[in-house]
Amino acid sequence: MTWDEITPEALVRDHTVYSCVMGSRAFGLATEDSDTDRRGVFLAPTPLQWRFAKPPAHVEGPAAEQFSWELERFCELALRANPNILEVLHSPLVEYADGTGRELLALRGAFLSRQAHATFARYAYAQRRKLDAAVRQHGAPRWKHAMHLLRLLASCRDLLRTGELVIDVGDDREALLAVKRGEVGWPEVESRMARLAEEAEAALPGSPLPAEPDRARVEDFLFRTRLRSALEAGQPGPYDEVVEGVVGPRRGVG
Repeated sequence: MTWDEITPEALVRDHTVYSCVMGSRAFGLATEDSDTDRRGVFLAPTPLQWRFAKPPAHVEGPAAEQFSWELERFCELALRANPNILEVLHSPLVEYADGTGRELLALRGAFLSRQAHATFARYAYAQRRKLDAAVRQHGAPRWKHAMHLLRLLASCRDLLRTGELVIDVGDDREALLAVKRGEVGWPEVESRMARLAEEAEAALPGSPLPAEPDRARVEDFLFRTRLRSALEAGQPGPYDEVVEGVVGPRRGVG
């Protein structure tokens, strides 16, 4: 297969470096009817980055409930403390990780910072507006979404308190599933949301998290990974000597 023939599906199939299960199964909230959501990271071979037409930043599929990001895009979003991306890095249900994927997992702490408070709060605010709109229109929220918002708020609070992101709800499972089943009144759910948001705010000043993520460490990882991909492409060309003169001999990359 030539570089021109690599499809988005082939990028996921042949170049995935990390994949995991997300959603209710990763959160410890799965029931008999829960889907299996898969998320992954693929590394587009470096020669594809040297063309005007760049490889896709993300790919939906090819399997049902599957979504993957190209490594650079994934790192960009993680450095911005995107809640969904950070959770992918902390899934307890890892299905695959090659050497690059394992190095990415080892970098999880480099992406965490107090910026998570702002990004989680913005996401929570957007979800809360949708819940409030459903209550106004239908007299009740979508209870599944209310459950997941409570989960997210608790996760944010605990991250700020401990410096660690744990996405499995543990002992909170039954209380959250009761919300999903509509067994908890909306006023009580509102009260829980407000309390969790206040607790996260209170945890922020004394959080063990750094003010900003370790961007330099992540960038070094991305550079080394792109370089290794370029030297391992396996398609010698007329510019090989020029490339090696810039990046160094192949034997120096491991």
